[in-house]
Amino acid sequence: MKNLNYTLIFLLVLITSTLQAKEYHVSVNGDDTNNGASTKPFRTINHAAQQAVAGDYITVHAGTYRERIDPANGGENDAKRIIYRAATGEKVEIKGSEIISGWEKEKNGIWKVVLPNSLFGNYNPYKDSVNGDWFINKGRIHHTGEVFLNGKSLYEKEKIELVVEPIADNTIADPTGSTYTWYCETDDKNTTIWANFQKSDPNKEMVEISVRPTVFYPSKPGVNYITISGFHISQAATQWGAPTAEQVGMVATHWNKGWIIENNVICDSKCSGITLGKERGTGHNTWTADKANVNRDGNIHYIEVTFNVLRNGWNKENIGSHIVRNNTIFNCEQTGICGSMGAVFSTIENNHIYNIWTKRQFSGAEIGGIKFHAPVDTQIRKNRIHDCKRAIWLDWMTQGTRVSGNLFYNNSSEDLFIEVNHGPYLIDNNIMLSPTAISNWSGGGAYVHNLIAGAINVRPELNRFTPYFLPHSTNVMGLTTIFGGDDRFYNNVFVGTGDRTASDGRIAHGLEAYNNAKLPVWMNGNAYCNGAKPSDKDVNFTTEPVFNPKWKLVEDGKDVYLQIAFNQNIYDQKLKMITTEMLGKAKAPKARFDNPDGTPLKIDTDYFGAKRSEINPSVGPFENPGKGELKLKVW
Repeated sequence: MKNLNYTLIFLLVLITSTLQAKEYHVSVNGDDTNNGASTKPFRTINHAAQQAVAGDYITVHAGTYRERIDPANGGENDAKRIIYRAATGEKVEIKGSEIISGWEKEKNGIWKVVLPNSLFGNYNPYKDSVNGDWFINKGRIHHTGEVFLNGKSLYEKEKIELVVEPIADNTIADPTGSTYTWYCETDDKNTTIWANFQKSDPNKEMVEISVRPTVFYPSKPGVNYITISGFHISQAATQWGAPTAEQVGMVATHWNKGWIIENNVICDSKCSGITLGKERGTGHNTWTADKANVNRDGNIHYIEVTFNVLRNGWNKENIGSHIVRNNTIFNCEQTGICGSMGAVFSTIENNHIYNIWTKRQFSGAEIGGIKFHAPVDTQIRKNRIHDCKRAIWLDWMTQGTRVSGNLFYNNSSEDLFIEVNHGPYLIDNNIMLSPTAISNWSGGGAYVHNLIAGAINVRPELNRFTPYFLPHSTNVMGLTTIFGGDDRFYNNVFVGTGDRTASDGRIAHGLEAYNNAKLPVWMNGNAYCNGAKPSDKDVNFTTEPVFNPKWKLVEDGKDVYLQIAFNQNIYDQKLKMITTEMLGKAKAPKARFDNPDGTPLKIDTDYFGAKRSEINPSVGPFENPGKGELKLKVW
């Protein structure tokens, strides 16, 4: 009877909560003086965002919304969140730009428009320039604004002469696109933009310019448990997201907890698409602000910021636990997704990220498809990341992190950069096909059941002391440097380029680069082919030096196939199931390789999620893929 009463009370609370929840509708034909009902929708999403409270829904109908959403409230928990969603089957665009008309033709296809500064309100991205810690401007100014012709961004130039007579940049993927150029000047009253639209008439085409620094960003922390689902979000004048700065992407969580960002198309951000980052009060570009102090480098400034953040309540109860899934993210010049300390305890899965840093007009040390600092217990899985500088860059305090079942290819620097971390972190069941697969300046890693066709770059880092934590927390346990080693490689397939020349001691196809590792390493059950070589510390390995699997990646619409040949000999060795017990503990934090909840793990499924043999699992990411030449759908 007592249990029955509890059940009735629970159902009553649930029904009451459901009845209290509201659904607000937004339409391009609506009016913000309406009540938000389906028959009387609001006109702007931001107006709905000021009304919604925990448990409410905001349903946005088809059309283009040019606004910045600054939600006043968040949800209370996973079951009672505020959900922003595109209406089912309807295309909803939210843009950080405005349409610009009234272009005046000058000469040689050059056009000019004069805009009153009042157009920009309290933020003019044609006065503001991209800057911050670890940003490299290449000797010129880069404004946060952008000019778009039919949705494609033009290239800003530092002087009008390069608009009148543009020079194609033959070092990038789109040299022709780089001849579509613009330049701006701003005074107290007006902003003037000159643009070379080549043969296009801007008064007959769609020309937009970025005017907002973000699209969806709460101006204060404490706005938790928000869902953003099904939108097309683009064209914000975002600022450089240094790890020591307030990180404001086109969609940004602002030091909050429990967001879900899913099923969106996010593109054409000046810097970052999504940021799961820190806030301003704990430091904002602290190194840049302190450049005069030559005895305090960027490393010291970030350590200070880390302790500021800890004093500001950085823990699992307050921060992180986000889910970013099923998004398509492209055409961002810094990152697709980044986050300094705000991505802790989060899941990043099933995203397609590409064309990150393709214009290459500026550079810096924060560029990648995904760039995280301190991804504690963060799971990065089943993403497709290509045509970036780096696919994933895990920088500082990577602990309890798992990178699993991802597809990486055609990235110009490397697929995975692991910088000054102490682990434990797990890299398993990934396909790495870029010329350089891994740059490892860390320790405490486990690499299991991967297909690695690129080179591996290994180096110690003795000049930087970086933090590590008590297991599954943000409580700092200590700081130390990177000596080199303390890594594990089990059951991977390494593919070389057919070149059997010796390694330079630091970078090679296979594991030769570990021959001089200072700390112990563990290597077992790996297979090497087409010139890839084992380390002299490797045991129970198979090598087929002249066998070429002739892998080829084929993109067919939204599908991706891997064509590859398998040599039966590499499957004849006896392998073991990889478990927490086998992997041991990372040296510095003395922590196990386990699940985020502390339970033991074992790598008992493959890239596709198929169960592995308990008594003799297959080498590489595919369990029993078959013999001979195969075509596998990998996305």
